[in-house]
Amino acid sequence: MAVAEIVGAAIGVMMLVIVAYMLVGSVLTTAEVVTNAQKDLTLHQETRLGTGIMVNKSRFETNITGQVLNLNVTNTGNVVISDFDHMDVYSWDGTPNGYRRYAYSPTCAGTENTWCKIIIVPDTLHPRQLDPGEKMWIAATFTGTNPVWFQVTTGNGVNAQTTYP
Repeated sequence: MAVAEIVGAAIGVMMLVIVAYMLVGSVLTTAEVVTNAQKDLTLHQETRLGTGIMVNKSRFETNITGQVLNLNVTNTGNVVISDFDHMDVYSWDGTPNGYRRYAYSPTCAGTENTWCKIIIVPDTLHPRQLDPGEKMWIAATFTGTNPVWFQVTTGNGVNAQTTYP
């Protein structure tokens, strides 16, 4: 009988050690996940604070594919802008339902409601990325009435707007 009590006590102690190990492990894992999430959020906010753009006046053209809006975007911040896939251009033509969203297109094929990079000047430090102080000319293709208001929004939510004329 004494042996059964010793074996039971040993199994109980082993179970307590296993439960304590699992509990400590899960607490440490949770703390690591929370710390990494806070670090990522801080990095994202720091990038957002360092991002700045300015949209200069634009002009309209008509070509084979339709009407094209040309905008000049300058990086006025201290962060390189390279995530063009998540960058949007918006316009409004002055009518109640006249808002348009233009998605990024890597080619300037003239697809309606898309925008593309024409050129970045001077594109020396990071090729095909908008470095601080560089200017990027973009073309947005649309149909219908000419817009009177434009907004360019970066992937992290920083935006700049202008009116036409």
